Amino acid sequence: MRIRKLVPEDYEEIIKLWDEAGLPYKPKGRDSKESIEKQMKENPEFFIGAFDGEKLIGTVIASFDGRKGWINRLAVHPKYRRRGIGQHLIKEAETILKKKGAWVICALIERKNEPSLNLFKKCGYKISSDLIYVSKRESDLV
Repeated sequence: MRIRKLVPEDYEEIIKLWDEAGLPYKPKGRDSKESIEKQMKENPEFFIGAFDGEKLIGTVIASFDGRKGWINRLAVHPKYRRRGIGQHLIKEAETILKKKGAWVICALIERKNEPSLNLFKKCGYKISSDLIYVSKRESDLV
């Protein structure tokens, strides 16, 4: 396995991996090719891929709001799970976020996604049961 920054030319493989991994995404909104390319240009170091040869087998997208770092879009191909790839991607994202100045690193995980919850717990994250996620969206597509 090797890790490298993802580039706009990887977009189709990223979407294919997200499909295969069962990760929901918004192809007409924030996950459109145009949107992802714009995000990659603004913060190229935040887009990380794990590869087996030339095959994309894992992704993570980091983000930093100036206070907190966020781990987003963590996905590992089902055939490659339980090999430490998710842990490695989380560690890569943490390293980049700490360099940016993040002292707190967070992730939002759906309650029913127990494998992901367990992975983050294994990586030292604590579940916060006192928070409620709220969002306001311009459209269900974003």
